[in-house]
Amino acid sequence: MKNTIKVGFWERLARVILKNRIAIIVVIAALSLFLGFQWRNLRMTYTEANLLPEQHLANRQYRDFLIKFGEEGNLIVLGFKDPKLFTPQNFAAWSDLMKGLKKAPEVELVVSLSDLKKLQKDTIAQKFEMVSLIDPTKTSDEQYLQGIKNELFHKLPFYEGLLFNKSSGSIRAAVYLKKEIVNTAQRKTFIIQTLVPAVDKFEKQSGIDLRVSGMPYIRTINAEDMKGEIGLFIGAALFITSFIFFLFFRSFRATFISICILLLGVIWSFGTLGFFEYRITILTAIVPPLIIVIGITNCIFLINKYQQEIKQHNNQAKALQRVISKIGVSTLMTNLTTAAGFATFMITGNDLLYEFGLVTSINVITVYLLTLCIVPIVYSFMPLPKEKHLYHLSKNYISSLLDWVEDMVKTKRSRIYAVYVLMLLFSLVGVMQMKVSGSLIGELPKSAAFFKDILFYEKEFNGVMPLEIMIDTHRKKGVMKLSTLRRMDELQQTIEQMPELSKPVSLVNLVKYSKQAYYNGNPEYYDLPTSQEQAFILSYAKNANKNAQDNLMKSYVDADGRYTRITTFMRDIGTDEMARVEKQLQTKIDAIFPKEKYTVTLTGKALVFQKGTSYLVDNLIESLIFAILTIAGLMAYLFRSVKMVLASVITNILPLCITSGIMGYLGIPLKPSTILVFSIAFGISVDNAIQFMAKYRHDLIQSNGKIKKSVVSALRETGISTFYTSVVLIVGFAVFTLSSFVGTIALGGLISCTLLFAMFANLLVLPALVLTFEKKRAVKEDE
Repeated sequence: MKNTIKVGFWERLARVILKNRIAIIVVIAALSLFLGFQWRNLRMTYTEANLLPEQHLANRQYRDFLIKFGEEGNLIVLGFKDPKLFTPQNFAAWSDLMKGLKKAPEVELVVSLSDLKKLQKDTIAQKFEMVSLIDPTKTSDEQYLQGIKNELFHKLPFYEGLLFNKSSGSIRAAVYLKKEIVNTAQRKTFIIQTLVPAVDKFEKQSGIDLRVSGMPYIRTINAEDMKGEIGLFIGAALFITSFIFFLFFRSFRATFISICILLLGVIWSFGTLGFFEYRITILTAIVPPLIIVIGITNCIFLINKYQQEIKQHNNQAKALQRVISKIGVSTLMTNLTTAAGFATFMITGNDLLYEFGLVTSINVITVYLLTLCIVPIVYSFMPLPKEKHLYHLSKNYISSLLDWVEDMVKTKRSRIYAVYVLMLLFSLVGVMQMKVSGSLIGELPKSAAFFKDILFYEKEFNGVMPLEIMIDTHRKKGVMKLSTLRRMDELQQTIEQMPELSKPVSLVNLVKYSKQAYYNGNPEYYDLPTSQEQAFILSYAKNANKNAQDNLMKSYVDADGRYTRITTFMRDIGTDEMARVEKQLQTKIDAIFPKEKYTVTLTGKALVFQKGTSYLVDNLIESLIFAILTIAGLMAYLFRSVKMVLASVITNILPLCITSGIMGYLGIPLKPSTILVFSIAFGISVDNAIQFMAKYRHDLIQSNGKIKKSVVSALRETGISTFYTSVVLIVGFAVFTLSSFVGTIALGGLISCTLLFAMFANLLVLPALVLTFEKKRAVKEDE
């Protein structure tokens, strides 16, 4: 009875679609216009990906830090390693560059050599004052500039690590953007229209290779590169999938129909992003090309079925009805499983993945509906396919491949299982070697100029990824207590000894500099004051603090003097090493700061990302398990047979294991970009299994329960589509390897690899397992 109801529903649906062709086309056109209009809401993201849920402890601590001290990722650095700066012409060009940046409305503060201040004691007013290091009237004298260089490197330790590297001679300037514009489009406008042209002009004038970095700059240039790749992916995916489609079908009209459906899929996917007002991120940027790659498989199944029906009975009306009623249900299930694979990302608790999972799963279903409607409707207006359009159905290489597969499945199943087991054992050894890792800049394009600049700062200044330590003294003005400063200094000394971290900056640096200034700038006195010195040195410092404009450290202490911060920067060391650094710092913090007197919090973008990566990997593994169970549940509903579900799941677990093994052997770590592979690949690879099982079940009913005949029949009909769709998907996902982003390359390459093994599994392992599970019934047939 259930089967009768299902068949009746799909037959009625076929009649509805074919009787209301014009109305359906009008509805599709109207929806396309509506979703096309939603493109006006599309915007690029201006923030980093937050991989943690909003209420995660690390996020709450980071938000608390931002409330106390404001946005920390507002620093852009411009540096070089070239002695040619200290010539009158080049120094003038450098001064002009700094003056121009300082005038920009988006810039809050510029700290550079050209207008550097030094702390000087005013004995009359009993205060410290900031005076210019350089006399502008003397910068035309090269000897004077060399003297300034000598003073900077040997008499101003306060700026060491902040503006220069004493051992290598590298120099940099610090440009602090206004905190309120860091996560807005104004940041992009400043960097693209002001900073980049100014840097280019300086380089042409001076011949000095200027290195630019810092999180605002990296994020902006990265977003611009990502924007450029969206068109590349869409164009490449559309071209390669359509080209392969044409090679298989040798039909311009079939190819044209498919291209139209895929273009509508692109319009609808961007329109969905705009409708929900989601920002374009590194993940949502790949949704349109994903829909192209996935959508072409629907076209292959429906058009291939239509041509098979025409070849069999040459009745167009009957063929179109069967395309909808026979293939509609199986392609619905395949698209549901693919959508389920993407939808599992919605349960990770991460906004970035939630948006990606929601938009992709919606568009997987909508491109299926578009294909189900458009293919039969368009073909209903066209004449019957010619013989040349049906030629591919009987190509020698396809027939030879299916003959070989049939022989292996019927007579050599033990060999198939032996290969399966060997590949599984091989992959398990590789799985044991897998590691979990990731970094804030590890996914960035290695060939990009800004990535080489990052490496420069890692070498010269130990990185650009901010790590913050916030200290709560639990009382007003507790920060200025000498005991607190000494504890901070001890922690800073530990940080300086860690090769993964840069020289830290905090209030301690200014207090040390104050003592040096009190002793007339003698660098030997760059140290914390003693108990005896504290009173009169700090009284000078407090008087100086009245001039807030010149107070370089004003953002390192809150208004009440209760909270302070220590800022350092971290190399790109990966999440595993980052966890070790965090543990080492936390151990030292616990030893230095009594918990009853101080609350010390480790935070910053680098740490939040490290915790986010670990959290995401754990949750994506859970989502993969959930995807497998969900898809198994859908298949159980469709086939009502535990054996059939087991056969399908066992078949498609193998490709995931092999890909994991390859990752282990090649040293590719589990990280956000690579863990995505498994849910996506499983949801797609199981599609061919569903097509085979649906056809097998249908033929089993038609043949009165003859197992072998039904398996061979299902293999013959679905084998062509399985081969075609697998090749298209493998090559289609390989398009993502054209990216300059490491994560996108890994995503495309690993999914292609998984689908390659899935093709082998679905053509050989699945039918073999069906025959093995039904061995007793198959033997009775032979008798």
